[in-house]
Amino acid sequence: MAVSTPRERTAHGGSTAARFRRPSWRDPRLLVGLLLVLLSVTGVVLLVASINRSDPYYVAARDLAVGQRVTAEDLTTVDAHLQDAATQYLGAGEPLHENAVVTQRVVRGQLVPAASVGTADALDRTPVGIALDTPLPAQAGPGAHVDVWVATPRPTGRGYAEPKKLVTGAEIAAVDTQDTALGGSGGVTVHVLVRQAQVGPLVDALGNDAKVTLVLNTSGSGS
Repeated sequence: MAVSTPRERTAHGGSTAARFRRPSWRDPRLLVGLLLVLLSVTGVVLLVASINRSDPYYVAARDLAVGQRVTAEDLTTVDAHLQDAATQYLGAGEPLHENAVVTQRVVRGQLVPAASVGTADALDRTPVGIALDTPLPAQAGPGAHVDVWVATPRPTGRGYAEPKKLVTGAEIAAVDTQDTALGGSGGVTVHVLVRQAQVGPLVDALGNDAKVTLVLNTSGSGS
């Protein structure tokens, strides 16, 4: 049986004590470890902040019709987190163009698409008001599509010629109803969006006392 000498026991105890010695704050390994932990926590915090970040966007305060001038009074703001879709909507930090107009209908409470606001020269359709004596169907409100049928007066002054479809799938921009003095509903003026080439024939028909009828186009297809 081997017996260690006092010197060997002292050396063995010294090496054990050195192995379990508490590290000092000046130990570079401890500093590097703390730095790695700090960087990791900071990265997680920044990542979570970027994921949950919301930005202000414009929302329609009222229904916005095509061709309408847009001002700050027509809009309100809301904070939203849109991620990849952010560029598709109008940010509240972006100033409105002085002569900005609506190029696509925007419903009240809807985020304003960036493509729905532009300048007047960007409009490809023009609203034309058509006065009707008969009420529209309940479905024929703003945003619905109608076919415009026109019947011109006969040369004899008696009756009308066979009606012809002048415009197919025109979008309704707005509907104005006039109330009578007795509280009933009077005439209805429907503002339909037509292309420039269709404006002349439609205005000519209206100016020559043609009978204009709007027929609901459920397919929404236009020409």
